[in-house]
Amino acid sequence: MATILSLQGVTKDYIGKSGEVSRVLGGVDLDVEDGEFIAILGFSGAGKTTLISAIAGLIEPDAGAIMLRGEQVKGPGKDRGLVFQSYSLFPWLSVEKNVALAVDAVHAERSKAERAALVRQKVELVGLGHAMDRKPSQLSGGMRQRVAVARALAMEPEILLLDEPLSALDALTRAKLQDEIERIRKEERRTIILVTNDVDEALLLADRVAVLTPAPAATIGRLFTVDVPRPRDREAVNDDAHFQALRKDIVEYLGALNERGAGAGEAAVALPVVAPIDLFAGRQEIELPAAYVAAGSSAVERRYLEFFRLHKVYPSPKGPLTVVEDFNLLMGKGEFVSLIGHSGCGKSTVLTMAAGLNAISAGGIVLDNREIDAAGPDKAVVFQAPSLMPWLTARQNVALGVERVYPHASKAERRDIVDYYLGRVGLGGAMDKMAAEMSNGMRQRVGIARAFALSPRLLLLDEPFGMLDSLTRWDLQDVLVETWNRTKVTAIMVTHDVDEAILLADRVVMMTNGPNATIGKVLKVDLPRPRDRKALLDDPKFYQYRQEVLHFLAEYDHGPAAKAA
Repeated sequence: MATILSLQGVTKDYIGKSGEVSRVLGGVDLDVEDGEFIAILGFSGAGKTTLISAIAGLIEPDAGAIMLRGEQVKGPGKDRGLVFQSYSLFPWLSVEKNVALAVDAVHAERSKAERAALVRQKVELVGLGHAMDRKPSQLSGGMRQRVAVARALAMEPEILLLDEPLSALDALTRAKLQDEIERIRKEERRTIILVTNDVDEALLLADRVAVLTPAPAATIGRLFTVDVPRPRDREAVNDDAHFQALRKDIVEYLGALNERGAGAGEAAVALPVVAPIDLFAGRQEIELPAAYVAAGSSAVERRYLEFFRLHKVYPSPKGPLTVVEDFNLLMGKGEFVSLIGHSGCGKSTVLTMAAGLNAISAGGIVLDNREIDAAGPDKAVVFQAPSLMPWLTARQNVALGVERVYPHASKAERRDIVDYYLGRVGLGGAMDKMAAEMSNGMRQRVGIARAFALSPRLLLLDEPFGMLDSLTRWDLQDVLVETWNRTKVTAIMVTHDVDEAILLADRVVMMTNGPNATIGKVLKVDLPRPRDRKALLDDPKFYQYRQEVLHFLAEYDHGPAAKAA
């Protein structure tokens, strides 16, 4: 194959508000063959988007050259189609007209009939032929991203550039669009460059994976050839020894690059020996359901947390909609459970009911022999978006909760509690930094520290790393594991990430699709603690567990109706 694109020492600097120069790209060299699929993998802030924007001609390098078929790129052109992470569609136009805008602009020399046929062909190629007349507001996030892909393809570019187009989507929608991209690669035979932070995505789709070194002055550290035969099935490759070895090689290389980052840290102070107050003490106890008391006549020591015939029903224009139905789960004290399933299966609904933030329609949840009917600091929640006060420092954000649950402790003891947990999550040197000045990863560290500092009876984590790139996510998973190992707080974590579910949990609870979602399967994770990510990649049990969860998710890929059929 001939080289279609050549990056030669591509360098890019940015000048900050105070005049300081920040080198984002420090001399990137890469040759891309005609018809090749390249995945660019790297850390947040490593310059992936800067690089893809330079290839698209949207920004100009400060040094080096970008050559397309031997000619230097001087700006944007129809030979390069770009799809961004956020789909920028015109909300008042239909799918057809959104795509037609690009076709009319790029192919003005063609007849009206030819342009209309091209629009229809590309819309049908991404599986939206049935939705030609719909507007973006009538489409799901995944469908909108398909429109953006169709629009880029309708330009008939020589190179399709994809800038993390799937990162904001749930795991099921992401998997479907990965399949769509693979089908487009096969049928269109275009050169594709995909920017991603997902190792599995890169391995499923690409011919080669180029790993960018961390900022500043990012370069391509290593190129990995993905010589796994196509087609690549998610379940099948999980059992492929060569795939496992290649995946391990990339993960370990990324881990080595990332070792300079702040992981779990040591605290500069000792944790004071003070217990939080019971904010619900003194109020009238709620009588537990008789059926629950009867069912609890044995194995009481294991009944620290119980979901008992839990239901959640929401009103809808078509009548009551049962989202969660007959959810039953018994957890022992100090157990860590991962809750996994497709979007809309009610995972977060179960979690918010356990937090006392969402009314229970039927059944009940009992924590430490007390029925949950209200929110409180005994149930600490870490959400996907870190909910910090931006005008407060890290220390002040954590102190808000500490002051409430330790009013009997001295000021010095409360400060030591705050400092201890901020140190544990690797923020010992950033305690007085304003939340508004922190990265998403740092803010989420503050959220984790705040949750543990409350000494809760129950820790609830609702996809706390879902908005982060996979490399920052690994960092914070390690922080969470290290901190949990010291506290052994009873915990439930909602996640879409199979590896995350297995790494963290004693059991993985898999939910069927909604509506009427319930527990479909429970997997006991018999892996020794403390767990090390690198060691897990060598453990055959890890891949067996991974296969079980992947198979369950694939089984419910198209919903209960498809499963029944």
